Amino acid sequence: MLYVGAQAGHWAYANFLHWKNKNAGSFIFNPAQKIKDLFRAPQKTAPAAAPAQTVRVVSEESAVIDVVKKASPAVVSVIASEEVPKLEQCFEDYNSGLPPQLRDFFNFDFRVPGLCQRGTEIQRVGAASGFIASADGYILTNKHVVENDRAEYTVVLNDEKNFGKKVKALVVARDPANDIAVLKINLSGLPELDFGDSDKLQVGQTAIAIGYSLGQFENTVSKGVVSGLLRSITAAGSRAGAERLRGLIQTDAAINPGNSGGPLLDIGGNVIGMNVAVADAQSIGFAIPINAVKKVYDEVRTTGKISAAKQPFLGVRYVPVNEELKKNYKLSYDYGMLLVKGKDVSEPAVAPGSPADQAGLKEGDIILEAGGKKLDERNLLGDVIAERKIGDDISLLVFSGGQTRDIKVKLGEK
Repeated sequence: MLYVGAQAGHWAYANFLHWKNKNAGSFIFNPAQKIKDLFRAPQKTAPAAAPAQTVRVVSEESAVIDVVKKASPAVVSVIASEEVPKLEQCFEDYNSGLPPQLRDFFNFDFRVPGLCQRGTEIQRVGAASGFIASADGYILTNKHVVENDRAEYTVVLNDEKNFGKKVKALVVARDPANDIAVLKINLSGLPELDFGDSDKLQVGQTAIAIGYSLGQFENTVSKGVVSGLLRSITAAGSRAGAERLRGLIQTDAAINPGNSGGPLLDIGGNVIGMNVAVADAQSIGFAIPINAVKKVYDEVRTTGKISAAKQPFLGVRYVPVNEELKKNYKLSYDYGMLLVKGKDVSEPAVAPGSPADQAGLKEGDIILEAGGKKLDERNLLGDVIAERKIGDDISLLVFSGGQTRDIKVKLGEK
């Protein structure tokens, strides 16, 4: 039906009142514009896209920021200082070393430049990281950070109350078997970090490293993931030479020189490891699982020391068997530990008088399993032995003389 004149006006006004009542309070009244809108064809509008990705990214970033705020106050710098000769440039009298007759003959003052010692001075010789394990001043770091008996160690605090404060640290204990040390400072009321459970770690989960990067930049933060578990490496740089570290966490979070001893954290801000080493020229770092660190720390808190360097001992030399080794030496298995002698006659495959020797193991045998665990390049015999105690019995599945046999060995003391 078509309305004209007054009828059209009444119809339009009636529709306007209906629209106004329906949308009461949601507009600023403009009669001319609203009546015009009544006759406008309705338009479809696309629903706004939910910013799910933005929310996820912001949430992840916020979580990392929260971890850094929570953990940084309990991360410290560990500075090593040592008394060293103070050298200054000087000129030595060359003539003084000549016989008297030659000195009189040359009859001139001849001096050569050199360096002369003028007493001693205290000089910084190293810097690394650590983290506070208890409010009463116990601090955890790497053994190699504090292994110099001639050095003095100072902890630089980072919490709001003590920011920048330098406190002398006492080395309470160094673990002889692992790269772990416990320090103590005479302060209380300090912020402390919470320990996580490294046995529950999963490859791919977030890992955050905080430390004294390059020995210059306090509390540098880097983020990555747990990229591997149960890694074994040979860590160089120790005064005692290279040492084998087992069961490590591998991460791609940047760990630079100076990060040693700092914490590796999960997304909840709990310590999951202690940063310990860097693989040169690769984005790979390693950390000692916090459960291993906690075991040492608890022993120190209970007894005041770490047990002497006594380790379980089997007494064999071996190489992990793989496909290539099997092919080259026509072996029967592509896994296990092949017992081999070293290059020197003093390095037999089986140490004389050792538990392995007493059990009848010999060169050329392949240990396929130890303690029920299949042995291969990822699961080394040494790692299984390290989990045991001196005097423990361990079952070995051995391939020897064309046959497999089960052997039970009582581990000795190294």
